[in-house]
Amino acid sequence: MTSLWRRRAVFWFVFACGALPAAGQQGDRVLPEIVTLPLVIEGKRTDVVAHLYKPPGDGPFPLVVYSHGRAGNRIDRVKMEYPVPIGHGNYWLRKGVALLAPMRPGYGATGGTDVEDSGVKWNGAQCYTDPDFMRVALNARRPVSAAYDWAMLQPWVRKDRVLLQGQSVGGMTTVAAGALNLPGVVGVANFAGGSGGYPEMSPGKSCKPELLTETYRQLGTQVKAPSLWLYAPNDLYWGEEMPKAWHEAFKSGGSDTEFVMTARLEGRDGHQLLLHGGRMWSVPLDAFIKRVGLTAP
Repeated sequence: MTSLWRRRAVFWFVFACGALPAAGQQGDRVLPEIVTLPLVIEGKRTDVVAHLYKPPGDGPFPLVVYSHGRAGNRIDRVKMEYPVPIGHGNYWLRKGVALLAPMRPGYGATGGTDVEDSGVKWNGAQCYTDPDFMRVALNARRPVSAAYDWAMLQPWVRKDRVLLQGQSVGGMTTVAAGALNLPGVVGVANFAGGSGGYPEMSPGKSCKPELLTETYRQLGTQVKAPSLWLYAPNDLYWGEEMPKAWHEAFKSGGSDTEFVMTARLEGRDGHQLLLHGGRMWSVPLDAFIKRVGLTAP
């Protein structure tokens, strides 16, 4: 585990262990309700563990299905405990929106085989393989679909008010899940979505980003729900220009989509926009929520 990933793993753990309203309590820590979602992926049965947070009351509530990012190290993926940053979870709960966050195969309590290996290989700062980003996107979206299927059976869910959201690889996952055009999904929110980054050795330039451009181009012909893409210019995983190219490719397919490049996230990696840039992303996200009617009566 690199020192950078170790710091990030510790931060995610500390950041996510605060007081989200939830189903249970252990000492001073408020815990999510744990939901198990059956899933068959690449021929193997996996029970996907998901964290559920609900506002007080019986509902029905609008729902966000949240897709987490990807650590570059298997040990860090196995150690995942909380897939949702607390500050962002509270953002949704204050709006009366429930949040369901599956931990994908290869992560945390779900465990099992990692099916999100794109084939990226680095020799120092040089990427020398041709990664399969579509494979990552299609495998990673299956737990999103399983979470959606489970949610549609719950009496407390507004079946016509579902939003898909994700961060980093989870952002790319969310765009791919949007291509399923699931009934009731009113929008897709992509935070810093991408794959193939290696900021320790190649800051601001991911592996073969033009291949991901083609992946997004294909997905853009399929996604019908409106989407919002949010990036910061000082993102050490992708840099400033490639996210723009990815979005233009996606938009060329005819999808209803908006791209927001925020200001720099000063003093931090812009890839952490969701964690530390609340004042920068909340305004466009608030406007997007209003436009797609997520919290409408």
